[in-house]
Order: sequence, then structure tokens, then C-alpha cells
Amino acid sequence: MADEVSRRLVHVTGSAVPLAHLFRPDLITWRVVQGFLTVALVVVIVLEAVRLTTGLDWVVYDRLTREYEQDNPAGYALYIVGMAIVAVAVELPGVTETIAVPAMLMLAIGDPISGLLGSSDASNVKQAWVLLVMFGVCTLLAAPFVPPAAAVLGGVAATFADGVKPRIAGYVIDDNFSIPVLGALAMWVGVQYLPGFGL
Repeated sequence: MADEVSRRLVHVTGSAVPLAHLFRPDLITWRVVQGFLTVALVVVIVLEAVRLTTGLDWVVYDRLTREYEQDNPAGYALYIVGMAIVAVAVELPGVTETIAVPAMLMLAIGDPISGLLGSSDASNVKQAWVLLVMFGVCTLLAAPFVPPAAAVLGGVAATFADGVKPRIAGYVIDDNFSIPVLGALAMWVGVQYLPGFGL
């Protein structure tokens, strides 16, 4: 349980990146956020390459990784990958920081709350009440940034990503990657294509 709490606390620290931009956009511009996450992405790719090819076994890996991550990319790395993709995606037409920031917060805040409330069962799907909490938290996190329909779509997508972790070719699609990516994509769809709900 102590290791689980430690993982969740590390998770929450990721909220410092988008929150720093929100509170000091003059100092922490979006370019700074993108640059920081790009550097972090390079670092984690190197660390994971070393860990997976040489069997490097630091104490921090024992405490912050799960059993299924021993031979797969670890959750912390996929966390950075997901955040970096969302940060860079704001360069695409029609995508704005108002979508990227709540998508990041869904991962950094929504996921650890859900994780502490309940874990996946044998079917790899979380309990319904935990998913409802996840949906509520993620929708509320998105509500100040995007129109209501887009916030709901983002909440649904993040909840789906949190509740189901499919395996593809033996690799677990970790929610640290899928929550921000699917959440951002769903919010973008809501903003762009739901009539009367544009930014």
C-alpha cells in the first residue's frame, strides 16, 4: 500500500507542469512546457532503453513500477510520452492549450484519485463506482477550459482509458499514455464538431 501511495504522489507532481503555465503564463510559456516535456521524453526513452536492455534494477524502479512493467515500458515513461504528445499536439490546426491542459490534469489528478479508490479486478475493468468518480473528476477538471459537451466527452474518454487496459501483442496499453491522449482527442472532437459548442 505504501508503494501505491508513493506512485500516486509522484503522479500528482505532474500537475505542476500545466499548473505552472496557468499561474505564470508570462514566465512559463507554452513553449517552455513543450521544451520541458520534450527533454523529459528524451531522458525517459534513454532510461527505459537502458533498463529494458541491460536489466538495470534501481531501487526506485522496484518502488514505482508494477510487475507487468518489468519487461514492458514503465508507467512513468508512458506518462511522459502521453503528456508530451498532448503538449506538442497543440501545434495542430484547431487544437489549443485549453485542450492540452485539462487532458494533462486528467492524468495527473484524476488517475491517482481513481487508483487510490480501487484497483482493476480480474477482468481488468475497474469497479463502476470508481469509474463514476473518475468521470466526475475529469469532467470537472475540463469544465473551466472547454464547453460542457467537450468536457463530458473528455471525461468519458479518460474514464474509458482508466478503466480498460488492453493488451496488444503482449504489451499493456497503460492508462498513463491513453488518458491524456484520448481525453484530448475527445475534447477536440467536442469543440470542433458539436454544433453550438465551439471555443
